[in-house]
Amino acid sequence: MHAAVLGSPVGHSLSPVLHTAAYHALGLDGWIYTAHECTEDGLAAFVDGLDRSWAGLSLTMPLKRVALDVATEVSPLAAAVGAANTLVLGGRRYADNTDVAGIVGALGPVRGRAVVLGAGGTAQAVLAALRDLGIDQVDVLVRDLARAGELRATAERLGVESAIHAALADPAAFVDGADVVISTLPKGAADHVVCRGAGTVLDVVYAPWPTRFAAQAAGARVVSGMDMLLHQAAVQVELMTGRPGPLEAMRAALDAAVAARA
Repeated sequence: MHAAVLGSPVGHSLSPVLHTAAYHALGLDGWIYTAHECTEDGLAAFVDGLDRSWAGLSLTMPLKRVALDVATEVSPLAAAVGAANTLVLGGRRYADNTDVAGIVGALGPVRGRAVVLGAGGTAQAVLAALRDLGIDQVDVLVRDLARAGELRATAERLGVESAIHAALADPAAFVDGADVVISTLPKGAADHVVCRGAGTVLDVVYAPWPTRFAAQAAGARVVSGMDMLLHQAAVQVELMTGRPGPLEAMRAALDAAVAARA
């Protein structure tokens, strides 16, 4: 069986390391997981070209929203979020979102006031994760309010009370003293953000680590995007293979790959 991660850029992805480790631990010797560069315009054609030997696809930026357009079935969670990072194949095209479980697993129990940086597909999943964790006070910081329509719609579908502010350029008034700060911004885009007195800080970017955003969160509990990647990948493995993802084997492979890159 085949599976792969698609996105653009995708060369940095550690998903092949995680999924391959899972296949080995589960004894799925005939399974192969690869990485493919793919843009939004190319996703439908890529999926159309796959045969029944393909079990599923992991989808990263910028494919998380367009994934819903190529799916024939969409999970209630992915529909509510408005984005999917997983496409289960094998005679169907079932879109799901494991980013939510990844964020919940990475953060663990948290409470209080949360601040989210960014308004893309991952930010939409963050709203669902914060809802599941019981956080009902969320400020979202963006550069352009006009481009936050999808995020607003997600918040309404989820029943999350979020306030969206065009304050990403100068976020101190929101991030300072926040209980949870989560950056969903691309690599380097949060370098100017300094979280003073924050409780927990998560950066979905995981390479190179620590990011400048994470390093500047003095005194906070800092959570790496690698933890989110690990937990969401374990759920993807189960969706694609029907067997629970072997978390510890995947974690060991991830740690080794990160150390080798360093």
